[in-house]
Amino acid sequence: MKKLSVRILAVLAAVTMLLAGCSETDSSVTESKKNENSSSQSQSDSSSEAESSQDDSSTAGIDVPDVIPWDYDVPDPSGNTKPQEDNSESSADSSSRSSADSSQKQSENTTTTTAAASSSQSAATTKAATKQTTAGTTKATTKATTAAPKPTPAPSGTPVQRHGALHISGNHIVDSKGQVFMLQGMSTHGIMWEDFSNILSANSLKVLRDDWKCNAVRIAMYTEEWGGYTTGSSYAAQAKQKVIGGVTQATNLGMYVIIDWHILKDGNPQKHQSEAIAFFTEMANRYKNQSNVIFELCNEPNGGVTWAGQIKPYCQAVVSAIRKTGANNLVICGTGTWSQDIHQVVGNKLSDSNCAYTLHFYANTHTDWLRQRLQQCFNSGLPVLVTEFGTCDASGNGGFNESQTRQWYSLLASLKVGWFNWSACGKAETASAFKAGTNLSSISAGESQLTQSGKLIRTLFRANAANAA
Repeated sequence: MKKLSVRILAVLAAVTMLLAGCSETDSSVTESKKNENSSSQSQSDSSSEAESSQDDSSTAGIDVPDVIPWDYDVPDPSGNTKPQEDNSESSADSSSRSSADSSQKQSENTTTTTAAASSSQSAATTKAATKQTTAGTTKATTKATTAAPKPTPAPSGTPVQRHGALHISGNHIVDSKGQVFMLQGMSTHGIMWEDFSNILSANSLKVLRDDWKCNAVRIAMYTEEWGGYTTGSSYAAQAKQKVIGGVTQATNLGMYVIIDWHILKDGNPQKHQSEAIAFFTEMANRYKNQSNVIFELCNEPNGGVTWAGQIKPYCQAVVSAIRKTGANNLVICGTGTWSQDIHQVVGNKLSDSNCAYTLHFYANTHTDWLRQRLQQCFNSGLPVLVTEFGTCDASGNGGFNESQTRQWYSLLASLKVGWFNWSACGKAETASAFKAGTNLSSISAGESQLTQSGKLIRTLFRANAANAA
């Protein structure tokens, strides 16, 4: 019995040891799995962080500048503008333009604007816009050309019906009869932003033609700014349709129309040269038989670029592409320092004979010194067109100066150098011609909707009607 007890105890001890061993093994396996799970989770977290980082980086890559010069600033949220069909958030404000004269200092006007949208839509739109912001994508959109439509005859008694196709003769723009002709009109604000393009309606252009005595309109199509032509294929398509619609309305009213490749933030026109060539090739194919369409190749080159260094090579390349289509439309070339350096072109014009050169001024900033430059360049035989001017500071807000504006008018009218006022919009700033809140698609004759600047410009345009008739 004792031996049996001893044996039973021995068996129990062995079983106990065996169970203990199994327990350790299970514990070890469990611990091992925990470690594996922990490692796997760590890698997953790391991967998620990497993906998140990539997404953030992708979003950060969207070029929505914190500071945007005044003349393409989007109005505040209580105003009336956001980029066409875009729900992403953006801030847009202002920076100054410097003059060629170091003594001329320009003010800064910073406005911050947010286009409200739902966060989920904003994220989706932002990522989509980022992926689209490549020259290749934009080029793909603009590559296809459209056959030139049959030209629409200008309505009887309209500016285009009276003067026909414009071209350069010496230092003047002349009409189809060789008579000196002074272009006079309003420039839109950025057409890619909601409401700013509404001025291109048939009703509003007719008021500008008949009541203001405008014979032309300038369509400002921004390139690199938020929602601009080079910032994504969807934006490019929208902007192009705005241009085509505006040209159609102007043509139906017998008005001249400038298609403006409105570089500003990009500074150097060569930055988007391939896109510009594709765009103007398409526009030239479309409008080479229309005597009222004018091409402006680069609004305001800036950032230290010069005529000889960057601007002339760009303009020559784009003009050559336009001429290859068979189009002989009048072409306007921007100049350095926000289109103030017209003197750099003297003795170094493009080889093309149907080009004029751009001068921009803002009356409270650019005074006698720039008028003297214009006079000297004109006397040397340079054909000049003022495709943008304002009645105030170059900041666009403040410094309304009627006296200086009238001095500019006297000089331009005497030389018959054409001019386009900035801008036919209702943005809450001094340079705007219309009061904030004006329905731009249905403006009325007279002064009731006009700002101080708008009233002055309308008065001067009407006084200059004989030169622009």
